[in-house]
Amino acid sequence: MPKLLLVEDDPNLGLLLQEFLNAKGYDTDLATDGNQGWEKFTSHEYDLCIFDVMLPKKDGFSLGKQVRMSGKDVPIIFLTAKSMKEDTIQGLRIGADDYMTKPFDREELLLRIGAILRRYRKTDEAAAPSTYQIGTYSFDYDHQLLARDGSAQKLTSKESELLKLFAQNKNQPLSRSFALKLIWGDDSYFNARSMDVYITKLRKYLRDDESVQIVNLHGEGFKLMA
Repeated sequence: MPKLLLVEDDPNLGLLLQEFLNAKGYDTDLATDGNQGWEKFTSHEYDLCIFDVMLPKKDGFSLGKQVRMSGKDVPIIFLTAKSMKEDTIQGLRIGADDYMTKPFDREELLLRIGAILRRYRKTDEAAAPSTYQIGTYSFDYDHQLLARDGSAQKLTSKESELLKLFAQNKNQPLSRSFALKLIWGDDSYFNARSMDVYITKLRKYLRDDESVQIVNLHGEGFKLMA
């Protein structure tokens, strides 16, 4: 089970995030200020750190610098209530792996954590197959082919990217905003309508297996049920 360090001074948000991440399979330690965060970091081995920028005693950026100077190759996600470009640049200079502005979608944070951890597990990633099993369908991402019972459907690049994202998060909620930003670059109204068209096409391609469904999650996004 991956171990996370969450440093967040808002007690309500901190506890909610800790409980959410624990429920999603991440063993999460919570600290409420920068000094406490550093003590926990030096006392345990973590797979990923999530630091609020505005922390008492030691701010998130200072904590991030200490982590980078420790020599441990641990990914860091910064959380902030600000949306200033200067803060983003400072975070990236420190070596942030990602940066989220409050308020944020918890499912999007979950997906970003998963993506970062996959990048850091280079050996596992290199060995991971590019073929996904979706019910009775076999999806070959590299060749953009969705096959079943000897017949194959050639997918477009966008269809392949979207289906891969669904396959990687099979039976898990997928944030609409996250999918749009990842594949289309932003979550504008036009791109959202475009994604809906592609999802309709994917549903058509997957319709011969009744156990496979892409369902809408009201106010959240989608889920590939298989």
